[in-house]
Amino acid sequence: MAIIIKTPGEVEAMKAAGRLSAMVLREVGRHCKPGVSTLELDEIAETFIREHGGVPAFKGYGGFPGSICASVNEQIIHGIPSKDVVLQGGDIISIDTGAIVDGWVGDNAWTFAVGTVSPQKKRLLEVGEKCMWAGIEAAQVGNRLGDVGHAIQSVAEAAGYGVVREYVGHGIGRNMHEEPNVPNYGRKHRGIELLPGMVLAIEPMINQGTHRTRPMPDGWLVCTRDGKPSVHFEKTVAVTPDGPVLLTVEEDHLRPL
Repeated sequence: MAIIIKTPGEVEAMKAAGRLSAMVLREVGRHCKPGVSTLELDEIAETFIREHGGVPAFKGYGGFPGSICASVNEQIIHGIPSKDVVLQGGDIISIDTGAIVDGWVGDNAWTFAVGTVSPQKKRLLEVGEKCMWAGIEAAQVGNRLGDVGHAIQSVAEAAGYGVVREYVGHGIGRNMHEEPNVPNYGRKHRGIELLPGMVLAIEPMINQGTHRTRPMPDGWLVCTRDGKPSVHFEKTVAVTPDGPVLLTVEEDHLRPL
């Protein structure tokens, strides 16, 4: 499939889905507390999205049953919300969610601390977020996908962490997943050139230990091979002549970095 370049008007139109996606992610994050189940978080997300005029982007996508992916501790991505998964103090939880508004999709993720976490988990959270911002900053017209991946990989590996290889970011627009794939590792000046109008979901998945992963029997959940914690941060970003512009933000306007 070809990369779908968005016009400036289409980028502008995507901001409503991005804004709602950011709003719901923050709302779910506020409820990531000890004693709360991931199914409760999912119900909060779906209600919030629908009450604000959107449609959950994840629910039913490829058969996925939830409005969020909820992945705890060593779970990397695609955790199915469940009444049996109850948050405990000291956990970290990655929430990935998105909304559809007027046919456009917003997609974002964040890893939240549940109560007070260990210094090791706190550092992993800090570095994971830095990886995301490094990748976003590299999403400049004229750079290449390898520059984005290299920026992320450099921050992660300098901290001694593993970068997930098997799962990547992606283009996004009227479909959740569009071309191109956006790896979180790579070599400078390699890969597809970044052009104005590309819209990318940049989403590092960073492991405290090995980069190796372990898919689980339900066909969705993916965990770290060594059982160590993982974090996941994501924003939808437009590549523009003025630099990368965040779409999954709550402001009423597009905000360049």
